[in-house]
Amino acid sequence: MHVTRDGGLVLIVEDNRNISEMVGEYLEGRGFEVDYASDGLDGYRLATENNYDVVVLDLMLPRMDGVEVCKKLREEARKSTPVLMLTARDTLDEKLTGLGAGADDYLTKPFAIQELEARLRALIRRERRQVGGEVLKVADLVLDPASLRVTRGGSELQLSPIGLRLLTILMRESPRVVSRQEIEREIWGNGLPDSDTLRSHLYNLRKTIDKPFGKQLLHTVQSAGYRVADISQPPE
Repeated sequence: MHVTRDGGLVLIVEDNRNISEMVGEYLEGRGFEVDYASDGLDGYRLATENNYDVVVLDLMLPRMDGVEVCKKLREEARKSTPVLMLTARDTLDEKLTGLGAGADDYLTKPFAIQELEARLRALIRRERRQVGGEVLKVADLVLDPASLRVTRGGSELQLSPIGLRLLTILMRESPRVVSRQEIEREIWGNGLPDSDTLRSHLYNLRKTIDKPFGKQLLHTVQSAGYRVADISQPPE
Protein backbone atom coordinates (compact mmCIF):
# COMPACT_ATOMS: atom_id res chain seq x y z
CA MET A 1 0.00 0.00 0.00
CA HIS A 2 1.39 3.40 -1.01
CA VAL A 3 1.61 6.37 1.29
CA THR A 4 1.33 9.22 -1.19
CA ARG A 5 3.78 12.09 -0.86
CA ASP A 6 2.80 15.73 -1.32
CA GLY A 7 3.27 15.76 -5.08
CA GLY A 8 1.22 12.66 -5.77
CA LEU A 9 1.64 9.07 -6.90
CA VAL A 10 2.88 8.78 -10.50
CA LEU A 11 3.22 5.75 -12.76
CA ILE A 12 5.84 6.07 -15.50
CA VAL A 13 5.35 3.61 -18.38
CA GLU A 14 8.46 4.01 -20.54
CA ASP A 15 10.77 1.43 -22.15
CA ASN A 16 13.72 3.83 -22.40
CA ARG A 17 15.45 3.32 -19.06
CA ASN A 18 17.44 6.56 -19.29
CA ILE A 19 14.27 8.60 -19.73
CA SER A 20 12.29 6.79 -17.02
CA GLU A 21 15.11 7.06 -14.48
CA MET A 22 15.75 10.73 -15.29
CA VAL A 23 12.05 11.61 -14.96
CA GLY A 24 11.58 9.45 -11.86
CA GLU A 25 14.56 10.85 -9.99
CA TYR A 26 13.53 14.40 -10.78
CA LEU A 27 9.91 13.86 -9.67
CA GLU A 28 10.96 12.09 -6.47
CA GLY A 29 13.17 15.07 -5.69
CA ARG A 30 10.12 17.28 -6.16
CA GLY A 31 7.91 15.40 -3.67
CA PHE A 32 6.28 12.75 -5.85
CA GLU A 33 6.23 8.99 -5.32
CA VAL A 34 6.98 7.07 -8.52
CA ASP A 35 6.29 3.57 -9.84
CA TYR A 36 7.77 2.23 -13.07
CA ALA A 37 6.80 -0.13 -15.88
CA SER A 38 8.94 -0.84 -18.95
CA ASP A 39 6.23 -2.25 -21.21
CA GLY A 40 2.55 -1.77 -21.91
CA LEU A 41 1.25 -4.92 -20.27
CA ASP A 42 3.00 -4.23 -16.97
CA GLY A 43 1.90 -0.61 -17.18
CA TYR A 44 -1.72 -1.60 -17.69
CA ARG A 45 -1.57 -4.08 -14.81
CA LEU A 46 -0.12 -1.53 -12.39
CA ALA A 47 -2.53 1.20 -13.51
CA THR A 48 -5.51 -1.06 -12.84
CA GLU A 49 -4.24 -2.45 -9.53
CA ASN A 50 -3.28 0.90 -7.96
CA ASN A 51 -4.88 4.32 -7.63
CA TYR A 52 -2.36 6.66 -9.23
CA ASP A 53 -2.80 10.40 -9.36
CA VAL A 54 -1.44 10.47 -12.92
CA VAL A 55 0.13 8.12 -15.49
CA VAL A 56 3.01 9.15 -17.78
CA LEU A 57 2.57 6.85 -20.78
CA ASP A 58 4.95 6.46 -23.72
CA LEU A 59 3.25 5.94 -27.06
CA MET A 60 5.65 3.32 -28.44
CA LEU A 61 5.95 0.42 -25.98
CA PRO A 62 6.77 -3.30 -26.13
CA ARG A 63 3.95 -5.89 -25.76
CA MET A 64 1.15 -3.27 -25.82
CA ASP A 65 1.47 0.27 -27.21
CA GLY A 66 0.40 3.36 -25.32
CA VAL A 67 -2.78 3.90 -27.33
CA GLU A 68 -4.00 0.38 -26.53
CA VAL A 69 -3.07 0.77 -22.85
CA CYS A 70 -5.01 4.01 -22.63
CA LYS A 71 -8.07 2.62 -24.44
CA LYS A 72 -8.17 -0.44 -22.17
CA LEU A 73 -7.83 1.72 -19.07
CA ARG A 74 -10.82 3.80 -20.13
CA GLU A 75 -13.06 1.20 -21.74
CA GLU A 76 -12.32 -2.05 -19.88
CA ALA A 77 -10.90 -1.04 -16.48
CA ARG A 78 -13.12 2.09 -16.37
CA LYS A 79 -10.24 4.07 -14.88
CA SER A 80 -10.41 7.87 -15.09
CA THR A 81 -6.81 8.38 -13.91
CA PRO A 82 -5.31 11.34 -15.82
CA VAL A 83 -2.90 10.20 -18.55
CA LEU A 84 -0.10 12.28 -20.04
CA MET A 85 1.17 10.64 -23.22
CA LEU A 86 4.73 10.96 -24.50
CA THR A 87 5.11 10.94 -28.27
CA ALA A 88 8.24 10.99 -30.42
CA ARG A 89 6.54 12.64 -33.40
CA ASP A 90 4.98 16.10 -33.32
CA THR A 91 2.10 15.41 -35.71
CA LEU A 92 -1.57 16.30 -35.28
CA ASP A 93 -2.72 12.82 -36.34
CA GLU A 94 -0.63 11.20 -33.62
CA LYS A 95 -1.87 13.64 -31.02
CA LEU A 96 -5.49 13.08 -32.05
CA THR A 97 -4.94 9.32 -31.85
CA GLY A 98 -3.61 9.59 -28.30
CA LEU A 99 -6.29 11.99 -27.13
CA GLY A 100 -8.96 9.92 -28.87
CA ALA A 101 -7.83 6.89 -26.88
CA GLY A 102 -8.49 8.81 -23.67
CA ALA A 103 -5.23 10.63 -22.93
CA ASP A 104 -5.64 14.02 -21.24
CA ASP A 105 -2.45 15.71 -22.40
CA TYR A 106 0.73 14.95 -24.32
CA LEU A 107 4.35 16.02 -24.62
CA THR A 108 6.63 15.59 -27.60
CA LYS A 109 10.13 14.18 -27.03
CA PRO A 110 12.54 15.71 -26.29
CA PHE A 111 10.79 17.70 -23.55
CA ALA A 112 11.82 20.01 -20.71
CA ILE A 113 11.49 18.19 -17.39
CA GLN A 114 10.11 21.35 -15.76
CA GLU A 115 7.29 21.44 -18.32
CA LEU A 116 6.49 17.79 -17.62
CA GLU A 117 6.23 18.55 -13.91
CA ALA A 118 3.97 21.55 -14.57
CA ARG A 119 1.67 19.47 -16.77
CA LEU A 120 1.49 16.67 -14.18
CA ARG A 121 0.71 19.07 -11.34
CA ALA A 122 -2.04 20.70 -13.43
CA LEU A 123 -3.63 17.32 -14.21
CA ILE A 124 -3.47 16.23 -10.57
CA ARG A 125 -4.87 19.56 -9.38
CA ARG A 126 -7.86 19.31 -11.73
CA GLU A 127 -8.55 15.71 -10.74
CA ARG A 128 -8.39 16.44 -7.01
CA ARG A 129 -10.57 19.52 -7.19
CA GLN A 130 -13.85 19.01 -5.37
CA VAL A 131 -16.71 18.77 -7.84
CA GLY A 132 -20.15 19.79 -6.69
CA GLY A 133 -23.09 22.04 -7.39
CA GLU A 134 -26.32 21.77 -9.30
CA VAL A 135 -26.96 19.50 -12.26
CA LEU A 136 -26.17 21.25 -15.56
CA LYS A 137 -28.59 20.90 -18.48
CA VAL A 138 -28.52 22.13 -22.07
CA ALA A 139 -31.32 20.64 -24.21
CA ASP A 140 -31.08 16.87 -23.64
CA LEU A 141 -27.44 17.04 -22.50
CA VAL A 142 -27.10 16.59 -18.72
CA LEU A 143 -23.99 16.76 -16.53
CA ASP A 144 -24.17 15.87 -12.84
CA PRO A 145 -21.08 17.38 -11.15
CA ALA A 146 -21.58 15.26 -8.03
CA SER A 147 -21.43 11.90 -9.80
CA LEU A 148 -19.47 13.12 -12.88
CA ARG A 149 -22.13 11.41 -15.01
CA VAL A 150 -22.91 12.81 -18.45
CA THR A 151 -25.94 11.77 -20.49
CA ARG A 152 -27.59 12.89 -23.69
CA GLY A 153 -31.07 11.71 -24.59
CA GLY A 154 -30.81 9.29 -21.68
CA SER A 155 -27.65 7.61 -23.04
CA GLU A 156 -24.59 7.75 -20.82
CA LEU A 157 -21.50 9.30 -22.43
CA GLN A 158 -17.87 8.48 -21.58
CA LEU A 159 -15.50 11.47 -21.40
CA SER A 160 -11.85 11.80 -20.46
CA PRO A 161 -11.11 13.86 -17.31
CA ILE A 162 -10.07 16.85 -19.45
CA GLY A 163 -13.11 16.40 -21.69
CA LEU A 164 -15.32 16.38 -18.61
CA ARG A 165 -13.67 19.52 -17.27
CA LEU A 166 -14.04 21.23 -20.64
CA LEU A 167 -17.72 20.34 -20.88
CA THR A 168 -18.32 21.51 -17.30
CA ILE A 169 -16.86 24.94 -18.13
CA LEU A 170 -18.92 25.32 -21.30
CA MET A 171 -22.19 24.09 -19.75
CA ARG A 172 -21.70 26.19 -16.63
CA GLU A 173 -21.30 29.31 -18.79
CA SER A 174 -23.99 28.38 -21.36
CA PRO A 175 -25.11 30.10 -23.52
CA ARG A 176 -22.18 32.50 -23.13
CA VAL A 177 -19.23 32.19 -25.51
CA VAL A 178 -16.07 31.19 -23.61
CA SER A 179 -12.75 32.27 -25.09
CA ARG A 180 -9.87 29.89 -25.79
CA GLN A 181 -7.76 31.80 -23.27
CA GLU A 182 -10.36 31.41 -20.50
CA ILE A 183 -10.65 27.68 -21.12
CA GLU A 184 -6.91 27.06 -21.25
CA ARG A 185 -6.28 29.10 -18.12
CA GLU A 186 -8.95 27.25 -16.12
CA ILE A 187 -7.89 23.76 -17.24
CA TRP A 188 -4.11 24.06 -17.44
CA GLY A 189 -3.31 27.11 -15.33
CA ASN A 190 0.18 28.41 -16.08
CA GLY A 191 1.29 25.18 -17.79
CA LEU A 192 -0.34 26.12 -21.07
CA PRO A 193 -0.26 23.44 -23.80
CA ASP A 194 0.56 24.01 -27.45
CA SER A 195 -2.15 25.25 -29.81
CA ASP A 196 -3.27 21.77 -30.92
CA THR A 197 -4.18 20.47 -27.45
CA LEU A 198 -7.44 22.35 -26.86
CA ARG A 199 -8.50 21.84 -30.47
CA SER A 200 -7.92 18.09 -30.12
CA HIS A 201 -9.96 17.87 -26.91
CA LEU A 202 -12.78 19.90 -28.51
CA TYR A 203 -12.73 17.56 -31.52
CA ASN A 204 -13.12 14.53 -29.26
CA LEU A 205 -15.75 16.23 -27.12
CA ARG A 206 -17.82 17.16 -30.18
CA LYS A 207 -17.50 13.60 -31.50
CA THR A 208 -18.93 12.28 -28.21
CA ILE A 209 -21.71 14.74 -27.36
CA ASP A 210 -22.87 15.78 -30.86
CA LYS A 211 -21.96 13.30 -33.59
CA PRO A 212 -24.36 10.46 -32.60
CA PHE A 213 -27.28 12.89 -32.07
CA GLY A 214 -29.49 14.99 -34.31
CA LYS A 215 -28.81 18.47 -32.94
CA GLN A 216 -25.45 20.23 -32.60
CA LEU A 217 -24.84 21.72 -29.15
CA LEU A 218 -21.10 22.50 -29.19
CA HIS A 219 -20.45 25.52 -31.40
CA THR A 220 -17.29 27.29 -32.50
CA VAL A 221 -17.76 31.06 -32.67
CA GLN A 222 -15.17 32.44 -35.06
CA SER A 223 -12.58 34.73 -33.44
CA ALA A 224 -14.47 34.57 -30.13
CA GLY A 225 -14.36 31.08 -28.64
CA TYR A 226 -16.74 28.21 -27.99
CA ARG A 227 -20.11 27.62 -26.43
CA VAL A 228 -22.54 24.84 -25.62
CA ALA A 229 -26.02 26.08 -26.46
CA ASP A 230 -29.35 24.91 -27.87
CA ILE A 231 -29.43 26.79 -31.18
CA SER A 232 -30.27 25.57 -34.65
CA GLN A 233 -27.21 27.11 -36.33
CA PRO A 234 -23.79 28.23 -35.05
CA PRO A 235 -23.54 32.04 -34.93
CA GLU A 236 -21.62 33.71 -37.72
